[in-house]
Amino acid sequence: MNMNWRIICGLSSIALALPAQAQQVAPEQDTVTTGVAKGRDRLDSATSTSVLREGEIAKLAPRSVGELLRAIPGILAEAPNGESIANITIRGLPLSSSGAKFVQLQEDGLPVMEFGDIVGASADSFVRVDLNLAQVEAIRGGSASTFTSNAPGGIINFISKTGEREGGAIALTAGLDFDQYRGDFDYGARLGDHLRFHVGGFYRQGEGPRRIGFTGQRGGQIKANVTRDFAGGYIRLYGKYLDDRSPFYDSVPLRVTGSDADPSFAAVASFDPTHDTLSTRALQSVTLLDEANRPIVEDIRDGQRVRETSFGLESQVTVAEWTVTERFRVAGRSGGLIGPFSSLMLSPSAALTRLGATGGSFRYASGANVGQAITDPTALNGNGLIAIYNIRDRRQQDVGNITNDIRASRVWQVGDGSLTTTAGFYAARQAIDTSILYGVAVTEVTGGGDAALLDVFDAAGTARTAGGIYAYNPLSGTQRRTLRLAYRVNAPFASANYKIGRVSIGGSLRYDWGHASGQVFGVELGGGRIGQVARDIDGDGVISAPEQRVGITPTAPGLVDYGYRYLSYSSGVVFRVAEPLAVFGRYSRGARANADRITFGSVIDNATGRLAIPSAAFDPVKQAELGVKYRHAGLTLNLTGFHVDAQDSNINTSTGAVIARDYRAKGLEFEGGVRRGMFSLTAGATYTDALIVRDRVNPALNGNTPRHQANLIFQATPQVSTDRFAVGAVFIGTTDTYAQDVNLLKIPGYVTTNAFAQVRLVDRLLLSLNATNLFDTVALTGIDEDRIPASGIVRGRLLNGRAISTTLRLDF
Repeated sequence: MNMNWRIICGLSSIALALPAQAQQVAPEQDTVTTGVAKGRDRLDSATSTSVLREGEIAKLAPRSVGELLRAIPGILAEAPNGESIANITIRGLPLSSSGAKFVQLQEDGLPVMEFGDIVGASADSFVRVDLNLAQVEAIRGGSASTFTSNAPGGIINFISKTGEREGGAIALTAGLDFDQYRGDFDYGARLGDHLRFHVGGFYRQGEGPRRIGFTGQRGGQIKANVTRDFAGGYIRLYGKYLDDRSPFYDSVPLRVTGSDADPSFAAVASFDPTHDTLSTRALQSVTLLDEANRPIVEDIRDGQRVRETSFGLESQVTVAEWTVTERFRVAGRSGGLIGPFSSLMLSPSAALTRLGATGGSFRYASGANVGQAITDPTALNGNGLIAIYNIRDRRQQDVGNITNDIRASRVWQVGDGSLTTTAGFYAARQAIDTSILYGVAVTEVTGGGDAALLDVFDAAGTARTAGGIYAYNPLSGTQRRTLRLAYRVNAPFASANYKIGRVSIGGSLRYDWGHASGQVFGVELGGGRIGQVARDIDGDGVISAPEQRVGITPTAPGLVDYGYRYLSYSSGVVFRVAEPLAVFGRYSRGARANADRITFGSVIDNATGRLAIPSAAFDPVKQAELGVKYRHAGLTLNLTGFHVDAQDSNINTSTGAVIARDYRAKGLEFEGGVRRGMFSLTAGATYTDALIVRDRVNPALNGNTPRHQANLIFQATPQVSTDRFAVGAVFIGTTDTYAQDVNLLKIPGYVTTNAFAQVRLVDRLLLSLNATNLFDTVALTGIDEDRIPASGIVRGRLLNGRAISTTLRLDF
């Protein structure tokens, strides 16, 4: 019996052997409140929606928001970078760079970040899954265009518990095959007849699911809210404090054979691509010049560091038959991201040439062999690879925001039907005060976080590095940037929905106007700006080789000062054919305003701050949908056909290439579930046919399939549950995709398997065992190269390998 089957049998035996009671499958969620004017039965809504409840989320045991979203139909979520910076899109909308451009992540009905693809500070960076979470609602397409700004593709809303159910829980989790220890708690109760509260949070520590050589996970969060109920409504105050660190996982080396159309990938010797990273205990800090060109020591162990202190208010009151809902939040957010990024993995001779030391040599710069010459680097670690380790330091001084959404709804009796009208106003302010710094180190390529730093010497024996550091700047000598920007967004909106008999007809409008202002700093702005100097970084009075390559940020700013306006609309009709069956159609136009990604390049005239290309201020999205929904006796079936036209003005964060394109996608989206006694199955699949209609920068790409766009993505979750136990699996897969838009190198499809078992040992005591990527599948989500290089080595981004954890939860 092989290891994979032993693990499956072990999971099953734990669930079946112990007498216990486990959480049962929750009943079908009939009402959706996200992205609509008023909560209504899903069969009466002309939208495609999904809901994940607390019990389902616990079984998935996601290590990140990106992993959780992979389980929702219609959503493409790539989570190769760790707990943040997931790439998220919906229904063929382009994933030309990173982040969640066309999708908005919300917490309790307000956006986490106004723009989901701020470089280095995407929305999922500031969301953590813990016991505070009651459920996740997702709406794809449809009225997302008009019920929030900057989310024409969809909305994913993380909804917190608010103390309706008295009681709480304590959960202790430990990694069984990786280093992590975590404690969660939550508690909610009534303080009186009309007052209730909820509080919860977590703290964890450990190396994490991949081997980095040091403690990479440190931190947690606490959330609390208090609600005062009164006749006709409520008022709620809430707060959140988050301070967390997690490792950033970048591309790793893979050996590739075969052809671009049919490649075969394998691990290089001494390096496990699903469990190892380029991070190493030999490099835990680095000295750089900050955005003001002052020396600072940056802690690489911080990885993805996020801080948030936020306070909010939510209230609902009925006045003269109008239901007025007010949501307000102010969030201070900061942090950073430091670690390897787009590093090079080269043969020794190629690395020496790239570092200006052709014909030179290597010596160990750290570890037990420090100072020792490497006589045969081509045999080093059995793979003969040298890593030119790009240290990217993305500092986030301020990425906070202030958001307010107020709306009023009323139901009118008109003839034999009811007319629901809604009007509201949305206002938001988003800060983007960030900087990016770089350094370059040289290391060997080996796993376990054990890679040694290497010193490089040219053919004459002259050192090109010092202590393994080659430069305090990127290899190109550019890309150091500072952005000090402020964005204002304002949007009135309105909707009307008329329901008569079995027919509902509705429409909505939204008018966005916004303004961007501030300054940007960087050598790419030209005008004689200097980005690299010689500087005595260590203060020893000697300018070493790497100190001749010190990055500085030019002090002369470029300006950003422009405005934009656009109209969004959506209309739909639902026909309730019978009690369990409905059909719907919808057409929508929305848009996504662009933010920091267009501030360097040709879009903005940085001498005046005005737009040189006005059409790039926002990217419109048009969507048509036709769907059918069925729900009866434990069986749920939803099928939606869609057609999408979109524009994308962007920048590829890996290559720096400017993107200006039109896209088209069409396809079918399926979601369903069935319950029969102790057995249940939920499943989803999305077929997409997408293409680049027009590329304004590189017309040779016209007609190509967008990178990372699979023809089919799918999910399936079978499980068996009783009053005593639950056991099941989650299968998530994708077909082949292209590594880049030139459509040469293919990325093979894959299926990952998660498994779970839950057992209630005694009353209120639950034991869970969860495994993600159970079979340790090499699940490639991206490759930096666009074709097989002569070296046969590519840089791949992968999902985490197998990670098994156990949780003991006490409910009280």
